[in-house]
Amino acid sequence: MSTRKKVTIAGAGMTGGEMAQRLAEKNICDIILKDEPSIVETMHHGKALDSAQSGAWAGFEAQITATDSWDDTAGSEVVVVTAGIPRKPGMSREDLLNGNATAMRNVAGPAAKASPDAAFIIFSNPMDVMCHVAMDVTAFPRERIIGQGGMLDTARYRTFLSREAGVSVRDVHGYVLGGHTDTTMVPIVSTTMLGGIPVASVLSQDKIDAIVERTMKGGAEIVGLLKTGSAFQAPATATMEMVEAIVLDQGRLIPCSIRLQGEYGVQDTFCGTIAKLGAGGVQQVYEVAVSDDERAKIQAAAEATKELVGLIE
Repeated sequence: MSTRKKVTIAGAGMTGGEMAQRLAEKNICDIILKDEPSIVETMHHGKALDSAQSGAWAGFEAQITATDSWDDTAGSEVVVVTAGIPRKPGMSREDLLNGNATAMRNVAGPAAKASPDAAFIIFSNPMDVMCHVAMDVTAFPRERIIGQGGMLDTARYRTFLSREAGVSVRDVHGYVLGGHTDTTMVPIVSTTMLGGIPVASVLSQDKIDAIVERTMKGGAEIVGLLKTGSAFQAPATATMEMVEAIVLDQGRLIPCSIRLQGEYGVQDTFCGTIAKLGAGGVQQVYEVAVSDDERAKIQAAAEATKELVGLIE
């Protein structure tokens, strides 16, 4: 029997399958790909087998298996919830609200029963709202319900800055906090650095403003280009960095959605900030130094999430 830690990925769509492959290649845990046969028939079994066979040349011993039963996910250290309907052209994340809330309840309840000590990473949209649904269903503390959005939004922000400035993306240090919707993301320009140089010293304000706008609409841009689905490669990569931080107890400082308890003047609402991720989930929540305007936008993002939570049927 394997003694490696176990991670469950709930939902075997494009993103779930990509997550399983990315995580397997890290070779740090075994992976269970869980889905409902009534939804995907045998697709999750096919994806797991395909990924497992790549280990012969990718060089990993991590086991990837698929299951129809929550019993096989028991004892997972991390559960990643991707279950839900992907965005289509013309749809906002908010359009997915009630259908994905039902999907979240159907997944989070049995997943928590099977793995009562797991940290949950919520990927389903609208992500901040789905974190509330997951917390309600599981009754987990805020340390173990973590929204993914900030990682993906930050990746887009850094990519656009890197291309505009003509520098390596590895030397771009900036974060997107606030909400994970096209109108509530808050790229924190005030502290963004390119190799220790303030971004405003490198790029004009017009260019920075254009990058902020493109970042906020980054998901819709890709949905429009793909036509038949939403982004899956960058989201999978970003989420698996969070999983690695928890499984290996790395103490990574990561932008993610946490139920704020006074930070930025926000109370009991999921919103993006910087959190320290390690064994058990969130080990510390930080209130980042932001400008007055950015703070107001973070508060507005939290209010928008509260409004959506109130619309859940």
